[in-house]
Amino acid sequence: MAHIYPFRAWHYNPATVRLDDVVTQPYDKISPAMQQAYYQSSPYNLVRIILGLPELFDAERGESVYTRAARDFKAWREQGVLTQEKSPCIYAYAQRFRVPGTDIVKERRGFIALGKLHDYADQVVFRHEQTLSKPKSDRLNLLKATRAHFGQIFMLYSDPAGSVEKILYEGNGPADAEITDEYGVLHRVWRVNDPAAIRLLTTAMADKKLIIADGHHRYETALAYSKEHAPAAPAKTESRVSQLPQPAYPEAAVMMTFVNMDSDGLVILPTHRVVHGLAKFDPAEFAKTAEEFFTVEALPAGEATFYMNTLGEQAGTAFVAVTRRGAYLLRSKPEAVAAALAQLPERQRRLDLSQLHSIVLDRLLGLDAEKVREQTNLRYLRDAAEAVDQVRKDEADVAFLTNPVAMEQLREVAFAGEVMPQKSTDFYPKLLSGLAIYALD
Repeated sequence: MAHIYPFRAWHYNPATVRLDDVVTQPYDKISPAMQQAYYQSSPYNLVRIILGLPELFDAERGESVYTRAARDFKAWREQGVLTQEKSPCIYAYAQRFRVPGTDIVKERRGFIALGKLHDYADQVVFRHEQTLSKPKSDRLNLLKATRAHFGQIFMLYSDPAGSVEKILYEGNGPADAEITDEYGVLHRVWRVNDPAAIRLLTTAMADKKLIIADGHHRYETALAYSKEHAPAAPAKTESRVSQLPQPAYPEAAVMMTFVNMDSDGLVILPTHRVVHGLAKFDPAEFAKTAEEFFTVEALPAGEATFYMNTLGEQAGTAFVAVTRRGAYLLRSKPEAVAAALAQLPERQRRLDLSQLHSIVLDRLLGLDAEKVREQTNLRYLRDAAEAVDQVRKDEADVAFLTNPVAMEQLREVAFAGEVMPQKSTDFYPKLLSGLAIYALD
């Protein structure tokens, strides 16, 4: 099933730079303000490679963000800003964090390694989201220019007994690298280079199936690039260096962080939907038409916390619609919803977000799949308070507050070979980019 490999990672040289100044959030979570802050923090900040800023006269000079990324990556290696491991390693990677909106502190434990790239048809790697062509084109251009992977694909595997974590974390001393990010998350990394431990780990993962938690676009980009560079002659499944497994060729694997989906440290946050720019939106009329599919209950005025607490108390599928004239709790009518979503598998019909997208956004508000895909009238927000605030400031017509997808729902849908609506899951915290780099050359 899952093939994992140690690798000689490149990483920032602590004698040259402070890790705090150079690592970043994943590229797709970097806002323009964060991008500017990263640029100012260090001339060696990874943002200059993974999400560089265009410059004046780029076209006339034959330059681009991708050519600069390749040039910087080459220069940083030559200058000793980046240094490479002497032997193949796997990295234990732990993140300690406070669950947003609570006082609960958790630790999510995983490990960074190379993972073999598989077509979804192989039923080793499973997705749970659709992808878009534009982000994949951008990531492919960067990969072609730099010949390197700077962030990890976030992968989930099942291990109820926690046997993999025991191999990695029992008897650990001080971390080899440690950093607290802008969200207050403590990230720690330990180098694992003992061949016996690595062989135990590769064996323990050999029967696992993997679900992509985050990084669908980068995974599919790496898979396409791998196929472009597959050797003309048949290659062995893997080669061996010092008796440790390695990919058949460099492009056949990508850097991944593997996390046990059965662990308590795994947190999925909701992603709320904010609808704006509708030609005509009447809250009272919306509430009336929604009654065909939902029990609609007007809620007293309150803050986002009140609405989310109310939502969390519901036993079945439900969400809160916040409008300029008040808020409504919508609870599904099972028979009406089942009839409306008869074209979907039963496991999909039970998802809050499937009902929200197919019935509310599409049927009631006229936002078809194309408009949702292009985000013509739709924004996605993690912060419920921000979503409510946008409605109250007349920056949006309605905000739909949702409960998070449960891990069991995600597992069921993914292993069935199906996909959820876009932005269904928000795994928290994100994996930092720049802790390890996989160079193909």
